[in-house]
Amino acid sequence: MKTQIGIHVEDEFRASVDGSWVKKIIRQVFRDEGIPSPYEVSLVVTDSETVQRLNRDYRGIDEPTDVLAFYMLPQKGADFSFALPPDGVTRLGEVLVSYPQALAQAKEQGHSLERELALLVIHGILHLLGYDHEKPAEESKMRERERELLERYFPW
Repeated sequence: MKTQIGIHVEDEFRASVDGSWVKKIIRQVFRDEGIPSPYEVSLVVTDSETVQRLNRDYRGIDEPTDVLAFYMLPQKGADFSFALPPDGVTRLGEVLVSYPQALAQAKEQGHSLERELALLVIHGILHLLGYDHEKPAEESKMRERERELLERYFPW
């Protein structure tokens, strides 16, 4: 079975987001995190309204956000009774990125849209792999790993 990375970029953002570049980042994060092939993951780049609606519907937070991650692997302390097929593929889940939020945050931070998109993709993938930022110690660990990975792809 082959590794599958599905990338869907809404039409209005397609000219600004290079799916092959995003796949490279995803593959590199999995390599750096020691995730063996084959795995399956999806990334969606969409509008703020869609991300806010999903944030409200699935997290109970009716606010815009930059990235959401919906994981399929069992997380720490979770009751996981969903049966996965025994085909050897690690199905990680889906990351959704709000393109308008990424653009606004890139401007606020004074860096490129590409750097911001890379950060959001890394953040979402780390969530799929079990990283979290609910508690200070977890947040510190996750932010440090984000910085390490981002610097590898965007040194400056």
